[in-house]
Amino acid sequence: MSSRRSRISEEEINELISKLQSLVPESRRRGSNRASATKLLKETCNYIKSLQREVDDLSDRLSDLMAGMDNNSAQADIIRSLLSS
Repeated sequence: MSSRRSRISEEEINELISKLQSLVPESRRRGSNRASATKLLKETCNYIKSLQREVDDLSDRLSDLMAGMDNNSAQADIIRSLLSS
């Protein structure tokens, strides 16, 4: 009986899929065309992977920038203040 209460209704699933669809760029480009949940989840995974690659790339670029910079410079202070925000 407790397993029945913990189940998500089909309406709730559809609402969650709709919210997810609004967040994933590939799904938004499609417009009002409704994708299958499977396709949407694959697109979401791919989107998350691409975001992770971007974060890694930006992190590498920032590390390179900081390595070649005087730690006491105004530029280094600006970067540190941006990172601590």
